[in-house]
Amino acid sequence: MAEREEQSDIELVRPNRDKAASKATKAIVILLLVVSAGLVLIVTIGGWAKLAGMQPVTLAYILVYLIMAFYVARWNRGVLPMAAALAILLGIFAAIAGPEWFDRDKTGFSDPALPAGVLGLLTLLIVPVQVLLIAFAMRGFQQGWNVEVEVPAGETYHPERHQPRTA
Repeated sequence: MAEREEQSDIELVRPNRDKAASKATKAIVILLLVVSAGLVLIVTIGGWAKLAGMQPVTLAYILVYLIMAFYVARWNRGVLPMAAALAILLGIFAAIAGPEWFDRDKTGFSDPALPAGVLGLLTLLIVPVQVLLIAFAMRGFQQGWNVEVEVPAGETYHPERHQPRTA
């Protein structure tokens, strides 16, 4: 009983989440995840008939990226390495698929919903977005969003007085 009363006198402070760099990194990662999902959605809809059965995979990527953006918005850094790993895969697929869309921009090929040149450009645009996503996701992972410091209730956090602990 006394332990419970003692615990209520302690507040958890997450000092790394208050830093401007952490907030900016979080915002950029969310933006890159949403932009990636948007680009994949446009390419999926624009080339729906020509994707050769890959529609479920691209729709899964969109859904997973949006879910990851939600968790990053809630300061969950556990999804950041997974976002970087999926960005590597998507970047490779986009780098390979982009030139193939340009090859379809010739006579004899049936036209997708969007012009093949536009789909090729959008597909190649996915590559640098994924590179940025990898860089910022790993930067966010290094920032220690999960560090918590126990501070007595009503007291302000001072780094020299309080020892951090990881969650």
